[in-house]
Amino acid sequence: PYGGQQPPYGGQQPPYGGMSQPQSNGGGGFQPAPGYAPQGPIVTQPGMPPPAQPMGPPGQPMGPAGDWMSIPAGIPNCPRGLEYLTMVDQLLVKQKVELLEAFTGFETNNKFSIKNALGQKVYYAVEDNDCCTRNMCGPARPFDMKVFDNFRNEVIHMYRPLACSACCFPCCLQTMEVSSPPGSVVGSIEQEWSICAPSFRIKNHIGDTVLRIEGPVCTFTMCGDVEFKVVSLTGETVGKISKQWSGLAREIFTDADFFGITFPMDLDVRMKAVLLGATFLIDAMFFEKQANRETDRPGMF
Repeated sequence: PYGGQQPPYGGQQPPYGGMSQPQSNGGGGFQPAPGYAPQGPIVTQPGMPPPAQPMGPPGQPMGPAGDWMSIPAGIPNCPRGLEYLTMVDQLLVKQKVELLEAFTGFETNNKFSIKNALGQKVYYAVEDNDCCTRNMCGPARPFDMKVFDNFRNEVIHMYRPLACSACCFPCCLQTMEVSSPPGSVVGSIEQEWSICAPSFRIKNHIGDTVLRIEGPVCTFTMCGDVEFKVVSLTGETVGKISKQWSGLAREIFTDADFFGITFPMDLDVRMKAVLLGATFLIDAMFFEKQANRETDRPGMF
């Protein structure tokens, strides 16, 4: 086509401005030229936005994969969502600081992050009630506590009705019902009448007492950690719910609390969920402030 002339450019030239071509390795495919770096796969089309970040519980991004505990698989006879509890004997419950509540005393819905001993997120809990109830009833307010997993599924539902907690009203003491999945009751917490130290009964879904919780006479947080012992029906200590000291500023100006829960590894996951509910009930009864004022008192008076 060039009339017998040599091809343009004066002979063969390395393509791409001097880069050498890949060389054959004798049937094993081609070897890339020196200095060549393979590129990763294209995961989005040109001009399209990157894939959306996976979401955790409502309003909370899931973050890196290591932030959330992976769900165990193949657990027989276990309510959906409670599989996480089969692998733990300790939970850490951290309440979120609400700036509006800290500066104004205006009560807002409590929110909690629930982690395992490795710091991985297991659940996320959100209190659900109305503004008038929160600010009129204070720590005694009734509420629904919704517990979500990392797929934003509600796996545990807790209901606390309006009731008294002082020993002056033995017929109207505190209770909390725990359901998992929501609508299927797995157990409950009932306050026992006492004058000095608080105590509770942990019951299963048919109303049988399985465990008891015994608290200290002094629940004032300025004394440091406050421990509520989880005991068997024979009086043996099998775990505890510990209100942990969270720092002077946090204790004085907020009601955002830290809790640690320990229980036997082989305890029924339903009872582990009920002990988690007992933590929220104890927090509301003894450590929730009203208008940023301490409501602690000696014993159950």
